[in-house]
Amino acid sequence: MMSSQRRGERRVENKLDSEVCIMMVLVTYDVATTTPEGRKRLRRVAKTCLNFGQRVQNSVFECLVEPAQWVDLRTQLLNIYAEDEDSLRFYQLGAGWQKKVEHHGIKGVPDLQTDILVI
Repeated sequence: MMSSQRRGERRVENKLDSEVCIMMVLVTYDVATTTPEGRKRLRRVAKTCLNFGQRVQNSVFECLVEPAQWVDLRTQLLNIYAEDEDSLRFYQLGAGWQKKVEHHGIKGVPDLQTDILVI
């Protein structure tokens, strides 16, 4: 134990590290695009989702996030959308999401935990 570290501090850090879990959140949206403002909101919603996950279909994103990231994503999206014109849906698939998602057809989706994305 380092001299500047108090007794028990290391154990607390390890406990917190082990409690951080990655979860899958599916985000779907329908943004009214009949006005320039609506089209701008649509772009902002999509860009925000891209910052946290990947597009799997039009207006559908899979986001693999930690709990703090999920709170941030949700807050950002709720601040962008227009409640009286748009719709947001969040599906929390949790940590065991691999057993809950079945994909068929084109547009294979890379595994967000193991595949490498080069930008």
